[in-house]
Amino acid sequence: MTQKTIQLATAPDLVEQVYARLLDAISEGSLQPGTRLNQEELAAGFSVSRQPVLQALRLLKKDGFVEDAPGRGVQVTQLDVHWIAQVYQVRGNLDALAVRLATERGAKIDPKVMQQGRRVHQTRDVQAMIQADLAFHRAIYQASGNPLIAQSIELHWHHLKRVMGAVLQSSHQRQTVWDEHEAIAKAIAAGNADEAVRLVQEHAHEASVQLTARLSEQIQNLKTGAQA
Repeated sequence: MTQKTIQLATAPDLVEQVYARLLDAISEGSLQPGTRLNQEELAAGFSVSRQPVLQALRLLKKDGFVEDAPGRGVQVTQLDVHWIAQVYQVRGNLDALAVRLATERGAKIDPKVMQQGRRVHQTRDVQAMIQADLAFHRAIYQASGNPLIAQSIELHWHHLKRVMGAVLQSSHQRQTVWDEHEAIAKAIAAGNADEAVRLVQEHAHEASVQLTARLSEQIQNLKTGAQA
């Protein structure tokens, strides 16, 4: 993240604004794992006092995006394979609930979401690929008719965006991902709740296996390189 001044809109709660900006920077990879976060520099960059920065960092620490740094201060939390696998477990079950509710409501996923996803899949634009994937799942959450699902899973998606960004920088999204999305959408449209649940849980499991395996390789390569 550059140290240029970032203008924040006037609002009574600067803590939320600083929190949101830092969360975006962390989840999108502008602030890499292990990056030390200096309160004075952040306050200057956001044109605010240290107090909202301090409060925002405390919230980020509570949510698992910031951790104590060696010595003193805080840093962006290192990516943890076990933690990401647990996040996928939660996401898989919330997705299963969402597709079941969507199916029971006779919902249909907008084909444009799939079309956009397939177009983006042909590119190497990592952030666009992540956003397309998120758009598909958000469409399911909306189709479920239960806003608590999207609210409950939003924070988890910030963790998943971190690992997806880290992994997809060096390897492409698996080829079957949008075929899996389309199969889920077709099961919902056909009113087959059990099939939709099975497909979305398999989809989450496969994503978890693939991404955590690649993340483990990256972490091991970094350790090997540090020891060389």
